[in-house]
Amino acid sequence: MYNHILIPVALDHEVDVREMIATARILLAKGGKMTLVAVVEDAPVYVAEYVTVKSAEHINENLKKRLHELAKGEIGLEIAVLSGKPGVAIPDLASETDADLVVINSHKPGIEDYFLGSTTSRVVRRAPCAVLVLR
Repeated sequence: MYNHILIPVALDHEVDVREMIATARILLAKGGKMTLVAVVEDAPVYVAEYVTVKSAEHINENLKKRLHELAKGEIGLEIAVLSGKPGVAIPDLASETDADLVVINSHKPGIEDYFLGSTTSRVVRRAPCAVLVLR
């Protein structure tokens, strides 16, 4: 059983967050905690200069609201919104919070993943703890 489980969610992809939470709950030790995590990637400077974007604070608040909606009715589920590259930020959070498991979703790999890699594969390679990949 695990004492602290991170559940990263990419809200721009279709994933069954309820399934991820249910799986994590099965693996959670009594008295343990789970954290639902979303990561906002910073827009490159050369892009941000030419587009009108909402402030990072507004985006983070909107993400927190969406995560709270997903976590509605779940007991002991914390929320975290991070900035940076997801493949780096998630393992960093796992290290900082002494998480002992990351439950992450993955899609069927396509040709683009062989060239660019996927967030899930980056988390698997960098995480300081066990990683359960759901498909």
